[in-house]
Amino acid sequence: MQIDHIHFYVDDAQKWEKWFTQRLQFQKASDDFTFKLNRLLGGAQQQAHTVVVQSGQIAIALSSPLSPQSPIAEYLAQHPPGVADIALRVTDVWGIVQSAIAQGATLLQPLRSVQGLTWGKISAWGSVCHTLIEDNGGAWGDRQAGGLFTQIDHVVLNVPAGSLHPAACWYEQVLQMERQQSFTIKTEQSGLYSQVMVHPASGVKFPINEPASENSQIQEFLTANCGAGIQHIALSTPDIIQTVPRLRSAGVDFLTVPRSYYHALHAQYCDRFSEREWEAIERSHILVDSQTEVLQALLLQIFTQPIFTEPTFFFEMIERRHQAQGFGEGNFRALFQAIEREQMKRAQAL
Repeated sequence: MQIDHIHFYVDDAQKWEKWFTQRLQFQKASDDFTFKLNRLLGGAQQQAHTVVVQSGQIAIALSSPLSPQSPIAEYLAQHPPGVADIALRVTDVWGIVQSAIAQGATLLQPLRSVQGLTWGKISAWGSVCHTLIEDNGGAWGDRQAGGLFTQIDHVVLNVPAGSLHPAACWYEQVLQMERQQSFTIKTEQSGLYSQVMVHPASGVKFPINEPASENSQIQEFLTANCGAGIQHIALSTPDIIQTVPRLRSAGVDFLTVPRSYYHALHAQYCDRFSEREWEAIERSHILVDSQTEVLQALLLQIFTQPIFTEPTFFFEMIERRHQAQGFGEGNFRALFQAIEREQMKRAQAL
């Protein structure tokens, strides 16, 4: 199983195409790829304007409604702009659909087959859905190369309190994912619980978060999003130290971390980076973590501010060094604290 593409529902697809190409330096997809993707998106696209942008193996569809009857308009009447569909390339679309229906999922788009390509759409958790794509004839084709990012590293789902275990069970039973790391992050103000789901064959990662307190940032997301939804998507980059300044100069706003964060880490990591690299990491507010189970493995991560008006969806940029596979609790806690600081600023501004 692989992530094929991400589908955002937005108020103005053209405006957001410009945002992705100018700020994240994605490229507009070829007309051939856009045509094929629109065919997969189905009849709903007759009432929507859709553009597609790419970076490396990442494809993002951006749809805005052309009429009040459009499914995109219906979604935006209930939720702020965000990720509506995580499309997956699978090897047994019929079997997954049958399993999903047995687990209570709704078949949103009946299965179709054209020239070796079979696809359909199922409901998942909250208003998130999954388009399932099985390509037995090579009809889907290759992605165009280029861009700052190579692939999607992971997708994070936020669910209401008490829903973490049922959501994890759903992804186990329907998509054959497995539970790996779990985290409990708590500060003096709030907290969250997290379960990392990983597909054993492909390594596709779906961490799932639920709030551990009523004032948790996860609860703030759920309230602003009017329910469960995708909190962030991590984009892999081969050189985060070079990527972040380019994004910042293009107008991307990132979360910041206090200098004390780096004072605490310097002794631990000073021998893992050159002096110039460490200065660039600190200057760019990049988080650094390691995995004790993987010798020398390093995680370099940074997170944008929410990209929409509401405090909901944001992007992560990640570089994994020396075969780092999972997640580090230090970076998870630092992210939580950074978002918590922004949450407190929003509360003070009211």
